[in-house]
Amino acid sequence: MPYTIPAAPAASRTPSPSPRESREPHRELQERLDSLARNHRVPGAQLALDTGTDVIAVHTGTADVTTGSSFTADTAVPLGSLTKPFTAALVLLLADDGDLDLDEPAAGQLPELAGIPQVTIRHLLAHTGGLPTGPDSDTAATTTAARYLAAVCTDRDLLFAPGTDFSYSNAGYVAAGRLVETVTGMPWPEAVRALLLEPLGIRPAFTGDTAPARPVAAGHAVNTATGQARPARQNLAPLEAPAGALLASALDLVAFGNALTGRSDLLPPAVAKEMRRPENAARPGALADGWGPGLALYRRDDRIWCGHDGNAQGTSCHLRADPESGVVVAFTGNSGSATALWRDLAEEVTRLTGIPVPAGPHTADPGHTAGRGRPVDLPGCAGTYRNGTTTYRVAPGPDGGMALSVDGDLPLPLVCHADLSCDLRDPATGRLEPGGRFHRDPATGRIDRVQISGRTARRTDDG
Repeated sequence: MPYTIPAAPAASRTPSPSPRESREPHRELQERLDSLARNHRVPGAQLALDTGTDVIAVHTGTADVTTGSSFTADTAVPLGSLTKPFTAALVLLLADDGDLDLDEPAAGQLPELAGIPQVTIRHLLAHTGGLPTGPDSDTAATTTAARYLAAVCTDRDLLFAPGTDFSYSNAGYVAAGRLVETVTGMPWPEAVRALLLEPLGIRPAFTGDTAPARPVAAGHAVNTATGQARPARQNLAPLEAPAGALLASALDLVAFGNALTGRSDLLPPAVAKEMRRPENAARPGALADGWGPGLALYRRDDRIWCGHDGNAQGTSCHLRADPESGVVVAFTGNSGSATALWRDLAEEVTRLTGIPVPAGPHTADPGHTAGRGRPVDLPGCAGTYRNGTTTYRVAPGPDGGMALSVDGDLPLPLVCHADLSCDLRDPATGRLEPGGRFHRDPATGRIDRVQISGRTARRTDDG
């Protein structure tokens, strides 16, 4: 059914609050970042906040524990999936110039997608094409982009009818990058450099650069028992660059966020507005409250913010922008544990400035279970589900309740609700995290799909 992002009644809408009076907001944010980085054992991090009248930028810690290099305001961090909005912006700029149409079949530009002629360019950008996530980076490193797409973008591998649901897909952005290359005649790194990064004043840096032109941070894995951090090797196949190869600082992300809100001349207003427009079929569950052709959408109070999250090997990066007020917030951290740091820091920014920053989707709020119905036993969800080469196994756990295992990993307890949504329980802390939802086939009533962390998998058997 059509889906729209829940919003507050129009009568309750008020202008975005101005930052609270503070003698030294820079100092207070610096102290909170320093403290939270220590608490979460994150080697280094950056926070940048553009209130519309002032820009506050703070950073802390070490960029690379091996070299001991310091994090600076200019240090570029592997963005992971936060690369995707840059690729989407390129595609929409080409559409704005009349070089392509978002609603035309992607196969019209890319012959390797001939097996899925019903998938449009818009579907690729909004993750509504039903494409699987795609093979892992090690497998992708042994092939070409065209062969990669031809192998995973087939009618038999579609997770649902294009345009009817949501499943986060790197393959869709490999295809989007190929579109950029086909239309411009430039390799994707050259196109994003010339059309976006340099006009924004961003010094380009990419995963795999052997001699980067600016300081870069390493990602880190942190031993939770000892607190010791070790550098993590970035593992991204070259063909996946449009989905995750950019490095940038928090200040760079703020510059891009200003373009997304219309405060920069780089993106025509129609392009920025189109990227933020929610797609009816896009129900991303635990990832966001909605999705447009290029941007995640987050609801907080009476506002819809746009942005994206990204994780590379041992990094966590986040961008939020409020189109109504022009406020932009960006964060980068060089450890996987920086995601939890970001959540706490977003609340500190809200407390110190009065700007209600959404760390994640509304469903991640403490009261997200309201209206979903009581927890229920859901035996009909047991079975095996697949998304490309990834296998999701739902089966009774040791306590008799359902548990989820992905590719044979340790099963995590599932808490299911009457509306078919589900949470994952952290075995160590007992904390519930939004997991996703099950789907019933409307004709048979049988549960035939599950969406976990934004990725949909199709049932293959009941074993």
